[in-house]
Amino acid sequence: MLSKLRLFCGNSNVELGSRISKYLDIQLGKCEVRYFSDGEICVEIGESVRGMDVFVLQSTCYPSNEYIMELLILIDALKRASASRIIAVVPYYGYARQDRKVAPRSPITAKLVADLICTAGATRVLAMDLHAGQIQGFFNIPFDHLYATPVLLEYVESKAYDDDVVVVSPDAGGVERARAFAKRIKADLCIIDKRRTGPNVAEVMNIIGNVEGKNCIIIDDIVDTAGTLTQGAAALAKNGAKSVSAYCTHGVLSGPAIERLETSALSELVVTDTIPLNDAAKKCQKIKVLSVSELLGEAIRRIYGDDSVSSLFV
Repeated sequence: MLSKLRLFCGNSNVELGSRISKYLDIQLGKCEVRYFSDGEICVEIGESVRGMDVFVLQSTCYPSNEYIMELLILIDALKRASASRIIAVVPYYGYARQDRKVAPRSPITAKLVADLICTAGATRVLAMDLHAGQIQGFFNIPFDHLYATPVLLEYVESKAYDDDVVVVSPDAGGVERARAFAKRIKADLCIIDKRRTGPNVAEVMNIIGNVEGKNCIIIDDIVDTAGTLTQGAAALAKNGAKSVSAYCTHGVLSGPAIERLETSALSELVVTDTIPLNDAAKKCQKIKVLSVSELLGEAIRRIYGDDSVSSLFV
């Protein structure tokens, strides 16, 4: 059934690639990504892909620049090997936070990355939980944007919370995401209003909504240094929350993130395997990892079969 489908994986998502191939009941494509001593990347495709629909799995997480180049070189190699369609599967789209000019003479790097992927030869892109949905418009090729919500919802439902649950947006920009999640689990919505009183002055957290005696679930797409997340958790606890947990699709977890999480008011941080955890994060008892392999695998199956993917857009 999937005889003309091939899935290749760069170095960023080896474990996720194995899970997806297991779900699809196929073997991972044979390729080798090597680094020369001067840092140049060499890719060798170890099987014929002529006339195939090829999916290239690669999150552009840390080290972002190396993984972006791996993705581009893989796409170019497959294009020159006469693949029929080349679909870039990018669970985590790096540089997504640079999606607009925030100051004079500043770049829009998310657009630059989109141009690079298209120029390399990708004919379609599949990504998950973009930081800014409008990034889809940076591409002149079909773009499928999945959400990790079904995977997160399943875990929330397994926790068997009582009716005392409130979904929290960590800032004004995440209200739409949090509102949609709250609607699905029939919970109230709360917003954290974060303001600075002056330069280099600690932020003041104002809680909009009632959290006293509630189990608070903070919903976000990315947790990076965990500063906003842990400050928000402290503000919720100060306002009487019974418990505070966080659900984030992409666990970047850079810099002092793990130290902050360990000493925070958060009881649990739930992330997905769009980004593999670093060694420090693996040791953190508060972090729970959920897999999006079945969701991505089903999307790949439907794209290959020219079936509708829209039912996966939850």
